[in-house]
Amino acid sequence: MIRDPVCLMTITPSHAVAMSEFGGRSYYFCSEECRDKFRERPQAFLNKAPGMRLTVGVMGSADSNQDDDIKDQVYQLGVAIAERGLVLITGACPGLPYACAEGVREAGGTSVGISPALSLDEHVHKYYSPADAYDVLIYTGSGLMGREVTNIRSSDMVIIVGGRSGTLGEFAIAFDEGKLIGVLRGSGGITSQLPAIVASFGKDTGSHIIYDADPVTLVSLLLTYYETHQFRRPSCFCDEQMDAAG
Repeated sequence: MIRDPVCLMTITPSHAVAMSEFGGRSYYFCSEECRDKFRERPQAFLNKAPGMRLTVGVMGSADSNQDDDIKDQVYQLGVAIAERGLVLITGACPGLPYACAEGVREAGGTSVGISPALSLDEHVHKYYSPADAYDVLIYTGSGLMGREVTNIRSSDMVIIVGGRSGTLGEFAIAFDEGKLIGVLRGSGGITSQLPAIVASFGKDTGSHIIYDADPVTLVSLLLTYYETHQFRRPSCFCDEQMDAAG
């Protein structure tokens, strides 16, 4: 249960009439009137019912041998994530996810790495993965493939950058679980093939996909869609929970 920061009514996120993002945090409202009052003077209500930080999962190729232009594009994505106050989640691997984490760090943001390892020592020496760009490392002990579900389910929205078969697996999990997905056009790998792949699925999971080559625009479009549509059903499991409660 949460509180509407304007009228302090107790509500559940799945039954909120409206939602607004401010400073990378999510706020839920019992009515559009309360949401509009919040948007007019957000600073007046922030301490009455603190919002939770929204998380963005960035999934992509762990290959460190990337084109400099693509690495810079993904780095700028990290900067955009940090500047909006969002929390980055990645698989704590080298390559493009690490470039994004570096952007977040340099912009003063917060990043969480979901490690395949059991410990920091194993993370560095068994999986040859970086640790210096993360505020928190979560050690799953699940291996490279086993942590993918944790990555996706811990993210309010997912962005695909470059990538090969492993990233395609993460995309498939996010799609099947009805997540909001962004695709950074021009970042190589599977990103140019995803429209055709999605068309071949032939099913509607509730997932919504936004494509854009500009990191700042992509993050902005994702947040706009989340606060106007996706918050009502952030994943396929919301339907199950509502059915059980009803």
